[in-house]
Amino acid sequence: MQRLKIARLLTNGPLDSEVDVRGWVRTKRESKQGFAFVELNDGSSFNNLQVVVDRAVPGYESLLKQLTTGSSVRVVGTLKASPAKGQAVEVHAREVEVYGTADAEKYPLQKKGHSYEFLRDIAHLRPRTNTFGAMARVRNTVCAAIHEFYQSRGFLYVHTPIITTSDCEGAGQMFQVTTLDLALLARQQREVDFTQDFFGKPASLTVSGQLEAETFACGLGDVYTFGPTFRAENSNTTRHLAEFWMVEPEMAFYDLEDNMQLAQEFIQHILRAALERCPDDMKFFVDRVDKEVVRTAETIIQNEFERVTYTEAIELLQKSGQAFEYPVEWGVDLQSEHERWLTETKFCKPVILYNYPRSFKPFYMRCNDDGKTVRAMDVLVPRAGEIIGGSQREERLDVLLQRMQECHLDPEQYWWYVDLRRYGSVPHAGFGLGLERVLLLLTGMTNIRDVIPFPRTPRHAEF
Repeated sequence: MQRLKIARLLTNGPLDSEVDVRGWVRTKRESKQGFAFVELNDGSSFNNLQVVVDRAVPGYESLLKQLTTGSSVRVVGTLKASPAKGQAVEVHAREVEVYGTADAEKYPLQKKGHSYEFLRDIAHLRPRTNTFGAMARVRNTVCAAIHEFYQSRGFLYVHTPIITTSDCEGAGQMFQVTTLDLALLARQQREVDFTQDFFGKPASLTVSGQLEAETFACGLGDVYTFGPTFRAENSNTTRHLAEFWMVEPEMAFYDLEDNMQLAQEFIQHILRAALERCPDDMKFFVDRVDKEVVRTAETIIQNEFERVTYTEAIELLQKSGQAFEYPVEWGVDLQSEHERWLTETKFCKPVILYNYPRSFKPFYMRCNDDGKTVRAMDVLVPRAGEIIGGSQREERLDVLLQRMQECHLDPEQYWWYVDLRRYGSVPHAGFGLGLERVLLLLTGMTNIRDVIPFPRTPRHAEF
């Protein structure tokens, strides 16, 4: 008999059919009338499937002792309409096989109400909880929607390197990759000779696939990369990870306006997919985590994003009458409090800020004719702040070289990137979206470590 997923049984039945289901026991209730109710979950659905086990099942007495929370089982029986409230169907077991037991005295998830901090220390078990099961399904749906969005528009999925010799952001906060024996070099008090290293020069884990994606965009048109990126930033905030996932589209022949429109449609698509395909999981986050998450997502989906220049935003903030913790003046980067005022108080919807001062933006962003700003953009959403950062890229060779000098970068180290401007250069644009930032927005979780399966943070790299 073929195994059936619980999600299918809960939605499609069919009633009075013989079924084979397998999963983990969530709860067990014994009745004095000689039967027990077992709640079973296999991860395919937020909702459990109730299994009725009675004395007719072989080995009934010994089975009850083994059916503790966390144990894994196979159930063969008949799918029946359930007389109980809150559930449409239940399985009347004919045969129960225990695959693996879970000691009720030692199993960490025997009781409910564990803190998220405690669950981070047992990340190998937290997918079995309601919260992290729901998180995994929403994350999966968002990832699928990301690929659907770009594939439906003719984009090519490009795998950019995880190991790189280029620092896209120019911040230098990168994890070094080496085969050299650093402990031996330290004992010998010798300087590191990277010509003896695996790649013959310093190499690191990538902070972004953007620069490499540009090489494909400038030869194949519209592309996107979606994979892990790394920042060696010694930060223990609730919004920073050392390893996280980025979606980075790059589009040939796009200008900043095209870029902004694509970013809006992209965000709206993936939020809509989560609401439509994960209703039970999203209801859980509304009921147990944040009552506003669905309403916030619907606001983003239903509204055109307000487009405001950086200069206009500064003027609005200065005239707001608000006593901000961080003073606002032209030339400073905006803080979370400023972003939230713009999205939640002034416009009450998403905002795209653009044309930022060139002084604090990377070398690859296209310079405006005013000599002071670049064609950068940030997408800000209510309650979450910045969720996308991007720009039209600098396609003019002379201006790019000038900007690299201005940012103290050696063009020789980026010779291949400069070459793109020598041979058939075209206007192009792109942006980056952090997957975990989207999940914070969608679920209402307050710590980014709880929206990624295995968080990597300073002093924490378990599993």
